[in-house]
Amino acid sequence: MDTITIDDLDRQLAQCLGVDGRASFSQLAEVLGVSDQTVARRYRRLRSAGMLRVVGLKARKQLGSLGWFLRIRCVPGAGPAIAAALARRADTAWIQLLSGNTEVLCTLRGDAREDREALLAKLPRGERIVDVTAHSLLHMFTGGPDALGFLQVLPALRVEPLRLPVRAGHAGGHPGSHSGSHVELGELDFALFDALGVDGRASHAELAAATGWSESTVRRRMDQLRAAGVLYFDVELDMPAFGFRSATWLWLSVPPADLAAAGTALAKFPEVAYAAATTGAANLAACVICRDEGEFYEFLTAKAATLPGVQRVETAPIIRTVKQASPARSPIAAGAR
Repeated sequence: MDTITIDDLDRQLAQCLGVDGRASFSQLAEVLGVSDQTVARRYRRLRSAGMLRVVGLKARKQLGSLGWFLRIRCVPGAGPAIAAALARRADTAWIQLLSGNTEVLCTLRGDAREDREALLAKLPRGERIVDVTAHSLLHMFTGGPDALGFLQVLPALRVEPLRLPVRAGHAGGHPGSHSGSHVELGELDFALFDALGVDGRASHAELAAATGWSESTVRRRMDQLRAAGVLYFDVELDMPAFGFRSATWLWLSVPPADLAAAGTALAKFPEVAYAAATTGAANLAACVICRDEGEFYEFLTAKAATLPGVQRVETAPIIRTVKQASPARSPIAAGAR
């Protein structure tokens, strides 16, 4: 298999898809200043090589909460098997091996109203797990398609034409935490989420075939779900292929009075791909994407050090990403750090 080298056009395309994962090749071409055929060829090459995938997801707020972080500490060598077992569950996302494979981190798409033990009941059992802590997500400061600033290739104004207009009453917030309108989900919607979780750029004809509904019905329902903030699109990337070989979780302890200010300031740094307030002693969590450890050191000492009120910082490097945003696993995760 030929080795694919990622260049600036590939990075620009990834950034554009982060703004609107369903943008047509002609729309993308206009922003990028190349032909439709070039955009289509680049996208298909990246997609088939497992370096990039667009996925359609249900906004977490529609689940009743933003979900949970699980931090699972295990004996050396047990991490990969535990991560693989968690990845088979439809209610998990962002499963990563941390700190020399002795810790597994995952997001659990649970409802805060459920009993906590029910959320944890299906964890892999055995003596290999040393400790489990669950952290409820309280507020997202940034994440998903709103947080591809680390690519740093196109200015915001350049990609603005791709951004969908915000309807009255839907301003603000990340798609994953969008308040949205109240929408009753039915059989078609769940079928759409299943299909879009595999390929967010599947054509309306392909989605119609996958769901068993007409193409016009599928098109209309997707428009309704997007307008209500129930459906959004994320981009999954093979980070090392795109030149980012240092990905690290930060767990920060911040007094409640400084939490909003610290989270807001943290979210403005382009290196921060995700930032959220959580329950627990470390009440601000962030994922930082850098090109190498030297760049991360500069971030830690020159940027994170300026955050207001931070009392303690724990760092945990990501060794490997087993599963990304979608409930459907992707080949990307096999090579992603």
